[in-house]
Amino acid sequence: MKTLRDRLNSLPGEVLAQIRRGVEKEGLRARRDGRLALSGHPEELGSALTHPHITTDFSESQLELITGVHGRVEGCIDELTQIHQIVHRNIGDELLWAASMPCTLPGDSQIPLGKYGDSNVARVKSVYRMGLSHRYGRTMQTISGIHYNFSIPDAGWDALRSELGLQARRREFRDAAYFGLIRNFRRHTWLLLYLLGTSPAVCKSFVSGREHGLQALGGDSMYLPYATSLRMGPLGYQSDAQRALAVSYNSLGGYAQTIRGALTASYPPYERIGVKVDGEYQQLSTTLLQIENEFYGTIRPKRRISPGERPLHALGERGVEYVEVRCLDVDPFEPVGINARTMQLLDIFLLHCLLSDSPSDSPAEIARIGNNQHLVAQQGRRPGLKLATSCGEVPLADWAFRILDECVPIALALDQAHGVQDYQAALEAARALVSDPSSTPSAQVLERMHEQHQDSFHAFALQQSLTHRQRLLEYPLSSATLARYATMASESLAQQRELEAAEQEPFDQFVARYLAPESLGDFGD
Repeated sequence: MKTLRDRLNSLPGEVLAQIRRGVEKEGLRARRDGRLALSGHPEELGSALTHPHITTDFSESQLELITGVHGRVEGCIDELTQIHQIVHRNIGDELLWAASMPCTLPGDSQIPLGKYGDSNVARVKSVYRMGLSHRYGRTMQTISGIHYNFSIPDAGWDALRSELGLQARRREFRDAAYFGLIRNFRRHTWLLLYLLGTSPAVCKSFVSGREHGLQALGGDSMYLPYATSLRMGPLGYQSDAQRALAVSYNSLGGYAQTIRGALTASYPPYERIGVKVDGEYQQLSTTLLQIENEFYGTIRPKRRISPGERPLHALGERGVEYVEVRCLDVDPFEPVGINARTMQLLDIFLLHCLLSDSPSDSPAEIARIGNNQHLVAQQGRRPGLKLATSCGEVPLADWAFRILDECVPIALALDQAHGVQDYQAALEAARALVSDPSSTPSAQVLERMHEQHQDSFHAFALQQSLTHRQRLLEYPLSSATLARYATMASESLAQQRELEAAEQEPFDQFVARYLAPESLGDFGD
């Protein structure tokens, strides 16, 4: 068996320097009193349907800001900052909420769904969101997060394949290696929740009328004293229906077959909602998943799609292109919700997942993974906390240090490839957080709430939102950049009008064709 260090040594420095990453950052628009903004998506930001960098997520009030693909962490942060600057200049007195857990919300039915225009593609997006609201409620969908997209250049796959002495074609090897990465990532997701979680508390309005098991804190907040990321626990993006899927990540074919089944088999509880009621669409279908993106997970295999193409079909035709990490909270201490050190730690962690042995998963391990995730999300800083492994329970700190120790040569190699010492610094900072749970971001959120805001999550997040707004408005932004984004906005609006002016097939027919089983492609294991 090749060791992690052998595999790492097979990757030339130029390959490590060519690793690509990008960010998708969600955030609610809020009023200055910390309540959800109910205004429409600002026209000055362009079309949420066609703008390449600024769109909306579930709600009309929930922005999603998307960077391009970058070879350097600094370039990714710079572009994300630029997009935030543009947004703040075009939302009037509104704020971008600085936390994953939402601001003060209206009643569930008053949270506005995203609107994308009158074209068939736009209507599908809106109906899909209506389906989510019926299935899970609108309140849960207002939770925001950060997605980190990560890929290895082709030369890296060739080098690893040669080191391992494999004759498999590049695509077959790449798909298998990405799924090995995904299996290891899922095994160790709990470590990222501990190190990076920033949602130990919520506004009372978020849990109103729900069973939650949280404790009261101050006058308007609920929390758990040792929580790291309530967003990634039972209160967050969770689905009892999807939990029954027990998706395995042992191969692209096996993964796709499970997802395909959830996209094609009707699910009785959703049959009771109906697809059309009194002539109005309530959801796209009665299947367990309306479309692929409805499947919740901490990480996804991804491939860029062609217009009108289903994501699963793209994976089947062209294989895995990158992975999308989905377990990251918005960092309320950072103006854009994430910083360079976090990205560097993610690069190290993802390479560790890729280069380490990755045995096949099993139903028993999948259950352990879920239990460990929820345990760390809710109690990650509890002294003496132990996690489950196939060999019994181990202290969280012992397991964390073992993983971080194995990451040392990866950090060194990345620093050498980029001519910096930042990756080793990011790894040392992570070790310090394991040594001192009170220094973790989740603990720091609670400390700031207590010391400056009378234990109020609302007051803390509102102050951070105001501070970030002011800082971003003060950052310099060139007239050329302003003009470029203004052009992007106007061009996106023109593209939306062109789509709406084009001849449309009947919507029922469009939906039926898009959701047809044959649109998903054919997979062999």
